[in-house]
Amino acid sequence: METESATQAANDSGKSYHAGGAPKGNGNAQKHGLSPLKRAVNTLGNRFLDKRTMASKALVQWREDLIRDLGGDVSTQQDAIISLAIKTKLLLDSVDVWLLQQPTLIIKRKKAIIPAVQQRQVLADALARYMSMLGLARKSKLATLSEILSRDDDKPADGNSTGDEQS
Repeated sequence: METESATQAANDSGKSYHAGGAPKGNGNAQKHGLSPLKRAVNTLGNRFLDKRTMASKALVQWREDLIRDLGGDVSTQQDAIISLAIKTKLLLDSVDVWLLQQPTLIIKRKKAIIPAVQQRQVLADALARYMSMLGLARKSKLATLSEILSRDDDKPADGNSTGDEQS
């Protein structure tokens, strides 16, 4: 009875009873960094590529390579797909690093793989879909008329660089 009245008095005074444990948000139960990484990507959007870390530099370079492979001038839709692909690649690379650091990927009691492997496959499939939306063929940048006219006129059109006329 005494403990009930003490708990009730604590609840009546506006103070909640806390059983103890780790402080909120300390990360003791964190299994992987995917959730905080997703939250950061969704909160910051493309601003997270600040070029201060090696990962950011690599992702910026990958973005530039994708745009160059698409001909240099991408549409708004292609830019949106590229942004999604970059975010997915960041998450996929982070999950890959975490998976490679694990001593085993098998839950022995259940005789199954850990759920992070399945989540990694979902991310990989999403990245493959984005890449197929962008296309697999490299597109060359179209030359403007002024670029064509300013090219070196010394080169013959047939590719014969000796300048000798052969009959």
